Amino acid sequence: MKACELFRELLAGATLPDRTCDTLKAGDPEREVKTIAFTMFASVEVIREAIAFGADLLITHEPTYYNHYDEPMDDPIYRQKHALIEESGLVIYRYHDGMHFRDTDRITEGELKALGITGQFVKTSYAASYRLTADEPIAASEVIARAQDRLGIRYARAAGDLAHQTTKIAACFGTPGGVFELLRDPEIDMVLTGETCEWALCEYARDASALGIPKALVVMGHIGSEKGGMMHLADTVAAAHPELTVRYLECGEAYC
Repeated sequence: MKACELFRELLAGATLPDRTCDTLKAGDPEREVKTIAFTMFASVEVIREAIAFGADLLITHEPTYYNHYDEPMDDPIYRQKHALIEESGLVIYRYHDGMHFRDTDRITEGELKALGITGQFVKTSYAASYRLTADEPIAASEVIARAQDRLGIRYARAAGDLAHQTTKIAACFGTPGGVFELLRDPEIDMVLTGETCEWALCEYARDASALGIPKALVVMGHIGSEKGGMMHLADTVAAAHPELTVRYLECGEAYC
């Protein structure tokens, strides 16, 4: 299988925007691939691990070069990373819009699976944000415990009422739109997200809880809130293509 063939397969069923970031970032798209690595960020550490793993193809969810469309930068870090990738011969594709712009958001689906939260989720009018009616009530404290245990997230944080059991949840993984609007929605008790504004959203959740209104905001970090989707994708590709060697490569967390 060629790298471009697998990528076209992944994009099937997606409705990409007119300008998409889901493009080839490095290497020969016609290269025959047998060993595939998936990751959230193609960091220098991940690239080195992919090389050691013997990967032909690396598929990353987020940018390689610090801006949405991976445009060249006049910067020494950019140049050194670019040289490392070029010398490696790795084929690198970004798979972001194809994960989100489809009937069922693959990131949300995979993240909820990793957290063990089942139920019906429907898209909101905000980009990459969903309303979830969970099958079983869950508290923010339990979500954090599962994030730490099942996704290895060390720095999950929460504000507001951590003990209230609810089925009314908003899934706003990564850095999507509508996080504050959904937190303020009277039909939503808990918002799960990746990055947010502490001085506004956290304080809103804390004040709501102090006033006896059960609101909780769970912030898992950008990587932690989406990695479940890429892990699930790696499992899906491995099951569909047993002839390929597939691995998810951990890129760690932004903060240490």
